[in-house]
Amino acid sequence: MTSSLSYRQQGLLLTGGGALVMSPDALLIKLAGLPDAEILMWRGLLSALGFLLIVVARHGRGTLHAYRRCGWTGIGVALLFSMTTCGFVLGNQYTRGGNVLMILAGAPLIAAALSRVFLNERLPRRTWLAIGLCMVGISLIVIDDAGVGSLLGNSFALLAATTLAINFTLCRTRPGVDMSPMLTFAGLIVGVGAGLAVTSGGQFSMPPWDRLWLVVLLCLVIVPLGVTLLQRGPLYLPAAEVGLLLLLEVVVGTLWMWWILGERPTPLAFTGGGLVLATMLAKGLYERRLEMRYRAALPG
Repeated sequence: MTSSLSYRQQGLLLTGGGALVMSPDALLIKLAGLPDAEILMWRGLLSALGFLLIVVARHGRGTLHAYRRCGWTGIGVALLFSMTTCGFVLGNQYTRGGNVLMILAGAPLIAAALSRVFLNERLPRRTWLAIGLCMVGISLIVIDDAGVGSLLGNSFALLAATTLAINFTLCRTRPGVDMSPMLTFAGLIVGVGAGLAVTSGGQFSMPPWDRLWLVVLLCLVIVPLGVTLLQRGPLYLPAAEVGLLLLLEVVVGTLWMWWILGERPTPLAFTGGGLVLATMLAKGLYERRLEMRYRAALPG
């Protein structure tokens, strides 16, 4: 199917699809209601299995080669994503969710700065404008939940945003190399580390059956599928644009919380979500128009 799509369109489809798949993440974590160390353990170990199954399904006998291609850069990606996971979960534990989202919304700007300095990637003005408008929109979504917060929690959220931006930028240093297989090791790092913390406390217990299926759905299906799609985004798009599309997860995730838990967004949240979606739609339509003009101008 992707053969009829342009290189850029494939990137938009992969990254946007990954953000939408990941949109119920916060909702399912809340519904599962497990302590942070336990949800990190399950998330790490089950997602590692899910990532491995995806790699095997995609590469078959070439699975080992897919891992080897990633090299030392892949190891860096695995370490960075494990820190992103821990920062996101622990940030939500020690400060308000609005604070975490506000800080994560800065990931596209961090990625843009890193790409400009280290990769000399120049972004068009429309992308900078879209980043700015989307950050305004995300700010409106979480403004009622934003507070002074905990310094520790805000630091964890900043860790998540920064390592995510570095991750996507690092992937751009190896054009054409798919780093998503290394997510298997990121899951193992998180799962084993959290598992040691849980077992050392002597308080480990299996989740109740009515919560276990939520944990399996999230950690074995949603996280591996969604993050694999997101991690492939830098193959096609600048790191800043991958981060920009991630903001779809925040907007759609807010709608999930409203629909399932009855946490009705405020008028400001509706306005912010509408601004993010309208900005991305306008940017996508404009760039599609530019692409069609470019193709029409090609000879033959």
